[in-house]
Amino acid sequence: MKIASALMGVLVLAAGCGGISQPGGPGDSKVNTLVGRTFLSTEVKGHSLVQGSRVSVAFPEKGKVTVQGGCNHLFGTVVDEPGDKLVITDMGGTDMGCDQPLMQQDEWLTKFLTSKPVWALTGDKLVLTGTNEELTLVDRKVADPDRKLTGTKWVVDTLLEGDSASSIPQGAEAHLTFTDDGKVTGNTGCNALTGSAKVSGNKIVFSAVATTKMLCAGAAGELEKAVLPILEGEVTMKIDANRLELKQAGGKGLQLKATA
Repeated sequence: MKIASALMGVLVLAAGCGGISQPGGPGDSKVNTLVGRTFLSTEVKGHSLVQGSRVSVAFPEKGKVTVQGGCNHLFGTVVDEPGDKLVITDMGGTDMGCDQPLMQQDEWLTKFLTSKPVWALTGDKLVLTGTNEELTLVDRKVADPDRKLTGTKWVVDTLLEGDSASSIPQGAEAHLTFTDDGKVTGNTGCNALTGSAKVSGNKIVFSAVATTKMLCAGAAGELEKAVLPILEGEVTMKIDANRLELKQAGGKGLQLKATA
C-alpha cells in the first residue's frame, strides 16, 4: 500500500507538471516578441503585389497590429495565444479612395492576415505562411534604417496642429539641412534661411534664424508663415526611416521627408 501511495503521488505530480507552460514550449505564447517592431515586405509567394508598393506590418503595442499596403491604414487586434498561428481579429481601416489595384491589395491583406497564418521570427526576418501564400518581411530598421539628421535634405510635406495634419500649400517647397556643427540652412518656401540648431538627445533648440527678405504671395508666403514659427526655441525631434518630425510643446510642428 505504501508503494502504491507513493506511485500515485508521483503520477499526480507528473500530471500537474504537464499542465505548466514552460518558457518557449508549446504552451507558451511568443507573439509578444513582435511588440515594438515594424516589418517591411521583401518577398511574396502565391500573390503579386501592386508594382511599386510594399507591405508594412507593425506591432506598436501588446495586442495591436497596424498594416499598410499602399492605400489605407489597416489595424487590428492580436490575440495572445500559444502556438505558431498569428491570430488577428477586429481588422478595420481608414476609408481613403485609391486606385482599384491598391484597394484590392488592402482586401487581400485583410483576408490573409485574418486567416491565422503561421508565423516564424528568425532574427530580423518574419515569415507569415498561409494556405496558398507566403509573406516574408524584414525588420524596418534593417530594411529601411533611420536617416541621419545631419547632411540630409529634409523637405517639408506635412503641417501639424495637435492631433491634426494637413498637406502643404501646392506649388511651394520648404526644406532644411542640418550640419554637424549645430547649424541649419534651407528655404522657407519663400526665402533662404540660416540659423543655429543645437541638438541634444531628441531635442533641437533653434536660435538666431535669419532669412532673406523677399516678399512672397500665394502658396510660397503661406508655407513660410507655417514653417518659420516652428523654427523658434526648443522642439522635439523624431526620425522614423526617411521621416523627420519637429514638434513644439504646444502641438504645432512639421513633418519632413528625406530626399538626399
